[in-house]
Amino acid sequence: MVTNLLRGWKRLHMTQVLVLSVSTAVLAFLSFFHVYSEGADISALNDDMAQSTVIYDANGEVASKISALKNEGIKIEDVPDHVKNAVVAIEDHRFYEHDGVDLVGISRAFVQNVKAGSVVEGGSTITQQLTKNALLTSEKTYKRKLEEFFMAREIEKQYSKDEIMQMYLNRIYFGNGSWGVKEAAMGYFGKEVKDLSISEAAMLAGLIKAPSALDPHKNYDKAIERRNLVLKMMNTQGFIKDEEYKKAVGEKIALNEKGGDPLRGRYPFYVDSVIDEAIKKYGLTQEDVLTGGLQIYTELDVTMQTAVEATYAKDELFPEGTEKQIVQSGAVLVDPKSGGIRALVGGRGEHVFRGYNRATQLKAQPGSTMKPLAVYAPAVEEGWGVTDMLKDEEMEFKDYKPHNYNDKYKGEVPMYEALRDSLNVPSVWLLDEIGIAKGMESVKNFGINLDPQNDRNLGLALGGLSTGVSPVTMAEAYSAFANNGERHEAHAITKIVDKEGNTIAEYKGKKSKAISKETAEKMTTMLLGVVQDGTGKGAQIPGRELAGKTGSTQVPIKGVNGTKDQWFVGYTPQLVGAVWVGYDKTDQEHYLTTTSSEGAALVFKDFMSEALKNTKAESFNVPPLSKYIEEHKKEQRAKSVKELESRVKKESEKLKKQWEEAKKKLNKKKDEPKADAKQKEEEKVEKKEKEKEKKEKDKTTDSAAAATTTDSKDTKDSGDTKDNGDEGGTGDTGDNGGAGDTGGDGDGDAGDTGDTGGDGDAGDAGDTGDTGGDGDAGDTGDSGGTGDSGSGDKDSKN
Repeated sequence: MVTNLLRGWKRLHMTQVLVLSVSTAVLAFLSFFHVYSEGADISALNDDMAQSTVIYDANGEVASKISALKNEGIKIEDVPDHVKNAVVAIEDHRFYEHDGVDLVGISRAFVQNVKAGSVVEGGSTITQQLTKNALLTSEKTYKRKLEEFFMAREIEKQYSKDEIMQMYLNRIYFGNGSWGVKEAAMGYFGKEVKDLSISEAAMLAGLIKAPSALDPHKNYDKAIERRNLVLKMMNTQGFIKDEEYKKAVGEKIALNEKGGDPLRGRYPFYVDSVIDEAIKKYGLTQEDVLTGGLQIYTELDVTMQTAVEATYAKDELFPEGTEKQIVQSGAVLVDPKSGGIRALVGGRGEHVFRGYNRATQLKAQPGSTMKPLAVYAPAVEEGWGVTDMLKDEEMEFKDYKPHNYNDKYKGEVPMYEALRDSLNVPSVWLLDEIGIAKGMESVKNFGINLDPQNDRNLGLALGGLSTGVSPVTMAEAYSAFANNGERHEAHAITKIVDKEGNTIAEYKGKKSKAISKETAEKMTTMLLGVVQDGTGKGAQIPGRELAGKTGSTQVPIKGVNGTKDQWFVGYTPQLVGAVWVGYDKTDQEHYLTTTSSEGAALVFKDFMSEALKNTKAESFNVPPLSKYIEEHKKEQRAKSVKELESRVKKESEKLKKQWEEAKKKLNKKKDEPKADAKQKEEEKVEKKEKEKEKKEKDKTTDSAAAATTTDSKDTKDSGDTKDNGDEGGTGDTGDNGGAGDTGGDGDGDAGDTGDTGGDGDAGDAGDTGDTGGDGDAGDTGDSGGTGDSGSGDKDSKN
């Protein structure tokens, strides 16, 4: 027994010695570092409560709230005593007694850690926890604990207990994404902190130790068990009476299944774009936006935003994807008069905070939606008409050979038809005609950046860009068509006000002239035709004028015939919208099999019609396409008449010239027969004279012989009359040929000229008179050698 007493005394003595040694060591250690506590830097800690940033819509109404992991702060005077007491009871019951460091607690923790051979217990006070959460890391090392110790002491010197409690309650993590007691109260119970019951306050305080493990949504029984422990500590320490304790323990906790502030997390994709714009355009940090208590005024229209989000909740509007990937999409609505982004959705499926936003961050090829920007608008600016004819035939431009989607060609088509039916070859041909430089300049004027080298090719006409575009980029570009040629920079933020009420950022309103008003009107006329009668029929909204353009790109995989990107960009006088549909990653298993008119256009119609539901329908007040077509027909008719008149005039002048030449020739021919006739008449007289002289001579020299043979000679002379008849044959040449000549085209004169031709030459001249050839038949009349009738002389006179 004595031995046991001695052993017991020894153990007690050893324990006392150990405790004394430890205490001495701790005191010595703390004394050694006391000098450093005076210089501990707590400048990074302040009493600023991390507050939610509030997002206001275009009407100045609160639309959403955003915050970082640290929640919107609450002032300590707005926190009920039972909430503060619950935290003190379970986390640091000597909070109002120590100076930031509880030496008893530290000693206890030190002993436990020595025994365990590692840091297993902290023994931290509320002040130390605040130090760790606000200024230090959560690593469990003695170095960090020393820093925590000195900083906690310094905090206690500079702040009151209420200020420290306020900072602690606004920074501590309560699990389930709730940082700070205000967010925790709303998240778990759907209540403000001031409305929390004792039982609910105890449950929140109990979560601080292990927020994930004790989450009542997941581990309700464990959370209740921990709550009861807190209530017991509150009762033991005198914070609540026995009756309050019993009532609180028996209270059934009703959790808020909806979770959190109903305004927090609303319109997530739009809020993401607001954060990005605040950071990139106005130089704020994410921390500034999420914890600065800012007021951000935006162009958001909650009705339109709700409409777009509702469309994206309809899976039936989108092609079916696979287990690996769903078909993705992004859409935006922009006010063409200001450039304000009215609504925006960046994807389908689960939203990830500041994740990939396909409405603003997408880089996809725009396909044929580029045609109005790169080809037709600059062509109209250059003087091309809506109805001007464009070539539509297979052709190759150096090493580039475009094809129409159906490989059909019409030879030539009017401009409006080429755009309406989204024909590729006429578009490329027209870009080649106006020049690539003008096309690139036009695209730049519409707000789309191009690579000066890689994009300088005819593929620009069909949307072949080295870097793609996003829906917001395309909506901004098309807004110029709806706004008389002026383009406003697309933006979400109009003004940012800090928590002191100072305006720290404001949109100044950037606009530029993309095209003339006249060109904008003509483009709208043609794009109305695209929706009414062309590839954009699927986007038609009954009772509204809608202009727009479809676009698609092919899968860039050999052997795969499908669509990679689908687009529709359209506008009414009040609103411009753009939508993209496709896979995030296109491969042999993931591509679209529908066209834009069947996919993107239908998605556009669904949200656009709903977004404009409460808006009065307006007209573009532009000339209808039929007017241009009718004018074109009139111009064509007038041109045809003019061309016909020109041809007739030319033919008339030609015939007149020919007639004049013919007349000259005919007159010349007429003169030649008269001269021949005169000459022959003279020769005839001379011949007669010679014959007469010869006869007289013969008579004189041989009168006797003449007398005896008078009869025979007379008979012979009578035959000589044949020669005379030959002379008369001059007339024979024209015998009845003259009559035949007059049977021509009424040009009997030409035949008459032939009639006088003794050797038939006159007949040749008659050939010139169309039927002069028939006059040669007169030569056959010469067979009448005895015909001294002199009819030929008559013809000669004619």
